[in-house]
Amino acid sequence: MANHDILLSSADKAEDLGQAPMDEENFRKMAEDVKRPRATDVSLFRQSSAAAHPPHAAPEGSRALTVSPRDLLQTNPDRVWESLSAVALDAAKLNGKGLFTNPEQSRSAGYFDILRTRLLQAMQERGWTKIAITSPTHGCGKTFVAANLALSLARRPSSRTVLLDLELRQPGLAKLLGLQDIGPIRDFLTSDQPLESHFRRVGRTLALGLNSTPMADAAETLQEPSTAQSLAAMMAQLEPDMVIIDAPPVLVNDDVLALLPQVDAVLLVVDGTKTTAEEVRACERLFADRCPLMGVVLNRAQDRSLRRYRYGNK
Repeated sequence: MANHDILLSSADKAEDLGQAPMDEENFRKMAEDVKRPRATDVSLFRQSSAAAHPPHAAPEGSRALTVSPRDLLQTNPDRVWESLSAVALDAAKLNGKGLFTNPEQSRSAGYFDILRTRLLQAMQERGWTKIAITSPTHGCGKTFVAANLALSLARRPSSRTVLLDLELRQPGLAKLLGLQDIGPIRDFLTSDQPLESHFRRVGRTLALGLNSTPMADAAETLQEPSTAQSLAAMMAQLEPDMVIIDAPPVLVNDDVLALLPQVDAVLLVVDGTKTTAEEVRACERLFADRCPLMGVVLNRAQDRSLRRYRYGNK
C-alpha cells in the first residue's frame, strides 16, 4: 500500500494529469448559473407514449405517474433493499487493488475506519447524509478513497450505505470493484428506469449505483430536474445512513458545480506527488459559501509526519 498512504493535509508538488484546469473566474461565472432545483413531485418513471401529453393536457381520467415525497417516505426501505440484485465482491482481488473488505487485511484499512468514524460523527452532528468525494484534477485517488470509505461504512452491521458513481465523464467504480454487466446510470437519473432496475446490493449494508457508459453531457444531466428527483427518490426509498458520491474533479470542468446542490458536503482528495497548494486553495475558494468542505485527504503522502485532520470546518 505504498502508493496509497492516506493523510489529511495539504499537497506541495505541481503536475497536472493531461486536462488543463479551468481558471477560477470562469468557474465563478458558471457557478452563478447553477441553481438548486426544487421539485414538489418526484417522478419515478419517465412517461413514454404519454409524454406527448403535458400534465395539463392529460387525457380525461388518466393520472401522471408521479408520487409525492410524503408517499415516498412511506416506502418500506427493508423491502426496497431486498429487491436490489445482490452481487458478491472478490475480497482477494479488491485487496490487490488496495481495497479492504475487512480491517484485518491491512493496517491501512484502520486509517479508513478512523476516517469513517470521524466523518460519520461530523455529518451526523449536522444532520447530513450525502458527501461528495472530489479532487482538484483527475488521478488523485478520489475513487479509491470513495470505495474504501464506503466499504468501511458498510462494515457496520446495522448500517445502510450507498456508493454512487457520478463521475459521469469517466466512470471508474464498477471497474475498480471488479463488477460487470452494469448499465448506464443515465437511465436512472432521467427516471427512465426505477432504482431497483439499476442498483446492486452487497450484503445487507451497501447499495451500489454504478455506471458503465461515459457521458459527454455530464454537467447538463446533473442540472436536470429529473436528476434531483431521482436522487430524492433514492434517499426516500433506501433511507441510507450515508451516501458516498464519487464526484467529478473540481478544476477540469463545471460538473462538480452542477452536482453541489445535490450534496450536503464535500471531501477533497489531493495527490501528494502532483497536486499544488494553489490548486487546493482554488478548490477551497470555489466551495466557499456554496458547500461545506469537511476535510482534505492527502493521498500518496511523501511526509509521513504530516497527520493533520480537519473536519467540520463549517
